Amino acid sequence: MKISIPLSALFLLLTTTIYCQTLADLKLKPKEIPKGYINNDGQICVTPQACNFYTDIETYSNIVGKVKSKQIQSFKNRADSGSIMYFEFEHVFKGDRFLQGLLWGKDGQPTDEHPEEYLAKGKFLIIWSFRPDSPVKEKSESKIEAILQ
Repeated sequence: MKISIPLSALFLLLTTTIYCQTLADLKLKPKEIPKGYINNDGQICVTPQACNFYTDIETYSNIVGKVKSKQIQSFKNRADSGSIMYFEFEHVFKGDRFLQGLLWGKDGQPTDEHPEEYLAKGKFLIIWSFRPDSPVKEKSESKIEAILQ
């Protein structure tokens, strides 16, 4: 007997994994934090635009959508520091163009002066406010991309 799964059921199964995640699943756990880094309370952003977006997200809700929840993790060591901002929206994040302009201005992509990067996938938005070669950023990006693939 041959068992077959309808294509629509398979698609539903694959897409629901994105929506079953929580912000806690995306955050770095203590054992995942690279050696030499410590957690820091509050916000440590490379540029103020990213932290202002996190703090005032409700101000932008007409543009990006309504936030269901948000959390932040900040890390530092002697040579590196920054924050990872996690957002879950009630519906799919819709502010790509706006966020690019806010973070990077007319450049439309990360620069040495504005190195923040972000990933928007379904209802989730993650902003990394670190320098490009940050081990924390690299570890977090790998984890999140694997979870939200």
